[in-house]
Amino acid sequence: MAKTYQMTIAGCKRDLPLCEVDEHLDIAAFIMFGDVEITEKSAAELLKLSPEHDVCISAEAKGIPLCYEMARQGCGKYIIARKGVKVYMPDPISVHVQSITTLSRQTLYLGSDDAEHLRGKRVLIVDDVISTGESLKALEALVNKAGGNIVGKVAVLAEGDAADRDDIIFLEKLPVFPK
Repeated sequence: MAKTYQMTIAGCKRDLPLCEVDEHLDIAAFIMFGDVEITEKSAAELLKLSPEHDVCISAEAKGIPLCYEMARQGCGKYIIARKGVKVYMPDPISVHVQSITTLSRQTLYLGSDDAEHLRGKRVLIVDDVISTGESLKALEALVNKAGGNIVGKVAVLAEGDAADRDDIIFLEKLPVFPK
């Protein structure tokens, strides 16, 4: 099997490295960090498909560039759910998540100040890749705890069975690679 998977995303051709999840499955790793072209173009394409929103939210860390760029090109406001409590986060709320790309269970946090920015707002959940949907569920739970109104869930790629979901907006399907 090839060590990369080639695809075109928002008009940009990329070779994604294949990474082993376990002895039965490989995935193609899509990392936006450092790729300004694909971040800008993916944000522009997703904004064309996205419902009206007041604020974008993503989880730390891989969704940050896309969330920032979508806010910059669009609504002007974004919030990041953190993987740890920071000293500047007053009265944090939290939810647990188990992602396919992370070995252990994690917790996502929002400070009460960020939660207040979501309350009563139209919130667009943003991620780089939706696979199992666990990170998405955690973000939905955080937004709901904060009193935000989720108007859409977007990602650059929908991996595996996620591409069959009808509750998400994405640019391209990303296959998984059973061994």
